[in-house]
Amino acid sequence: MPEELLIGLTIFVLSAFVGFEVITKVPPTLHTPLMSGANAVSGIAIIGALLVSGRQDSTVTLILGMVAIVFATINVVGGFMVTDRMLEMFKKKENKE
Repeated sequence: MPEELLIGLTIFVLSAFVGFEVITKVPPTLHTPLMSGANAVSGIAIIGALLVSGRQDSTVTLILGMVAIVFATINVVGGFMVTDRMLEMFKKKENKE
């Protein structure tokens, strides 16, 4: 296994572990506002994944780039849906008389 791939996989596993630990410690009242902010980060991840998969250095980078694009897109769309639902709760209800 190339050393560069091993370093990349190590960073990925460590960042996934740290991310999971951080997210599980967030109280529910802060989850929705933080998800809105995470949409920007996921948008940056989509751009990075497009750049990586677009280079097509190997099949592995193409597959990992496509997986990253799919997951980041799911995160962005889900975040916007949750944020929209949260904002709907604060709108005034119209009286139908």
